[in-house]
Amino acid sequence: MNDAADAAEDVTNSKPLEIAARAGFAVSGVLHFLIGLVAIRLAMGGQGQADVSGAVEELAGQPAGPLLLWTSFAACVALAIWQASDAIFDFGHLPTKKKIGNKLKAALQAVVYTAFALTLASVATGARSDNRESASDMTVNLMKSPGGVALLVVIGVAIAVTGIIYAIRGFRKSFLKYLRVPSQQTRTVVTAVGVVGYVAKGFALLLVGLLVIIATVTAHPEESTGLDGSLKALREQPFGVYLLAAVGVGLICYGIFMVVRAKLAKM
Repeated sequence: MNDAADAAEDVTNSKPLEIAARAGFAVSGVLHFLIGLVAIRLAMGGQGQADVSGAVEELAGQPAGPLLLWTSFAACVALAIWQASDAIFDFGHLPTKKKIGNKLKAALQAVVYTAFALTLASVATGARSDNRESASDMTVNLMKSPGGVALLVVIGVAIAVTGIIYAIRGFRKSFLKYLRVPSQQTRTVVTAVGVVGYVAKGFALLLVGLLVIIATVTAHPEESTGLDGSLKALREQPFGVYLLAAVGVGLICYGIFMVVRAKLAKM
């Protein structure tokens, strides 16, 4: 068993997988960039789906769309494997509290990139679905199940807290510790883009979490519509058009940051 574990760790720490995993960060960046563009389009009165599914659809509509989708799928799978490897094999030298926290974070990141990969594969194979309806259906089904209401509130709180954590990470610039920045000039630019991006993503996640909580408490599951529904709901608020445009710009910055992270990340 130990030999098998060592072999698995060697494979997951190999240079080819690292290169593919770095590409996964770039894919995440491109998807966030596209979500930001859709958000700005919505703020200007246009149409679109401002979430991962919508971003993947935008990607599919580009020249060589199928090739882009499948290469992006492979990159996200590689990054999910890399993060899962971190959750299983790494951080053993850290104190127990930090070790658990880092392993949990890596595991959650593995889940996120697995979800990205599944979305890319579903669009590439033609199995498109309405993400807004899927989120509502999931909320309805959970509310009907025993303990479902409490679970949904917990999920909403978890998403909202994650958003707050992202924003705090942006304001504190703590994301820099995960990068190897070659020069002070580069560091200044990356810091500015990262701060704006992390705060914007945090705000977007906070909106999603609050919408899940409100929809659950008021027994209106059809209002729990994920990121796209949250941003469109923001548009209807006072000054919402300007806030939505600002979030769009911030998500574009986050996308740029993630593309930079593909090159500079400590793996």
